[in-house]
Amino acid sequence: MKSATYKSSGVDIVKANAFVRAIQKDVASTMNAAVLRREGAFGGLYAFSKGRYKEPVLVSSTDGVGTKLLLAQSLGRHDTVGIDLVAMNVNDILCVGARPLFFLDYIACGKVKPAVLKAVVKGIAAGCRQAGCSLVGGETAEMPGMYKEDEYDLAGFAVGVVEKAGIIDGSGIKAGDVVIGLPSSGLHSNGYSLARKVLSRAQQKAWAKELLKPTRIYTREVLAVLEQFAVSGIAHITGGAFYEKLTRILPRGKCFQINKGSWPVPNIFHIIQKQGKIKASEMYRTFNMGIGLAVVVRPAVAKAVGAHLRRKKIKHYVIGNVINDTKRKIVI
Repeated sequence: MKSATYKSSGVDIVKANAFVRAIQKDVASTMNAAVLRREGAFGGLYAFSKGRYKEPVLVSSTDGVGTKLLLAQSLGRHDTVGIDLVAMNVNDILCVGARPLFFLDYIACGKVKPAVLKAVVKGIAAGCRQAGCSLVGGETAEMPGMYKEDEYDLAGFAVGVVEKAGIIDGSGIKAGDVVIGLPSSGLHSNGYSLARKVLSRAQQKAWAKELLKPTRIYTREVLAVLEQFAVSGIAHITGGAFYEKLTRILPRGKCFQINKGSWPVPNIFHIIQKQGKIKASEMYRTFNMGIGLAVVVRPAVAKAVGAHLRRKKIKHYVIGNVINDTKRKIVI
């Protein structure tokens, strides 16, 4: 019997190191002067300067892409899920008003396949550039036996900063406030377990382009709004969709009235609903239905916010309002 090696057990360190070298250009494209690059450092170094912040608060988030990865892997499309990974994290910290600073990724796989993983990281770097943050580190774990050779999973970690006095948590939401919805690019990264259940393999292939559209990153346009206008609350419409995510920012004694028909619902949602004979309430509990981010503002500034978004050619819709109610709930 030959002497056992790590490589013979399925872990190829040489190939993994070659992969790390191959992604350096993409990683470098996200860097700025605050990133302190040290060869061989065990941690990512970021020189945060208080600058214009009086009381800076660091904000963190971690998330993955869910079973959208199964669809991407089955269809052999790996270049967009990295954008999804960044979006799921930076959009979350944006909801408290935070500007993203840096990002880290974790890739777990059954076998390091450089071409596949390079496409994933290329997407992560693209997402970081869209969000205006730096990819300061990551980990690629080759785990034979844990995953099949063609399988991988992703996790991301974002850190941002917000002025303490400017933290947005929904506590200031009042009756009369207006809900402005920013359109999604599609399903984003939620509801794929249901979508995969009701769509046949042939339908998944036919609608691959639509199903694999990367999650929209809202950082730049929303931060521009926050610089000029007071915002009462922001909700990232992800898992649990309208009913769960809007409830998270809703104070007691208040109710969101969301008006169906006030925005166009992309056709992919109608297809999924028809194919699975899914009730409307379940659709709005599972999918974003075409609205990826909800921004709550005072009625006095709603028109000004809308005018600002129109000047920037950013699509938006007034999708609802806030009323007083003894029950904290969402009405659609």
